[in-house]
Amino acid sequence: MTTKTYGYARVSTDDQDCSVQESALSAAGCDLVRCEKKSGATTEGRRELEILLDFLRPGDTLMVTRVDRLARSVADLEKIVSILNERGAFLRATEQPIDTSTPAGVAFLQMLGVFAQFETAIRRERQLEGIAKAKEAGVYKGRQPSVPVDEVRRLKAEGVRPADIARRLQIGRGSVYRALAGAA
Repeated sequence: MTTKTYGYARVSTDDQDCSVQESALSAAGCDLVRCEKKSGATTEGRRELEILLDFLRPGDTLMVTRVDRLARSVADLEKIVSILNERGAFLRATEQPIDTSTPAGVAFLQMLGVFAQFETAIRRERQLEGIAKAKEAGVYKGRQPSVPVDEVRRLKAEGVRPADIARRLQIGRGSVYRALAGAA
């Protein structure tokens, strides 16, 4: 039975590019490389990853450039590795000494998973601190409202039904109801 090596590349935002990861994975000998533009904060909705995990057979390898391209939490990483183990497949990384076919590779993977989760938590903490500081200074105002609340309330006062308000303003009916609830 011939085993395969499947590459998985991921970037978080639409303005980022997978080409560097795809090149590295191809150069490392991947038979197939799949890429997606999704946050690594969760495995939910990461269709390309799901497809690759479904493809894996005993002896196959899932290869990434770095473990943070695969998962940002220890729980998600453990879930993915568990799926690989159930299928008799392995995980390798091109830029890190990760190879779950060896005990040392498994240990290194677990350590990197802890650091990836720690990095995410620290980034989030810094972001919240920055927002709080900006609010104190009166600089941070949050995003602009996408629903013209005053216009919704004016139309309702004129007797326009919520469904008609939503159509006129091209917003969801739920947004109309939330705007009206805020007036109460």
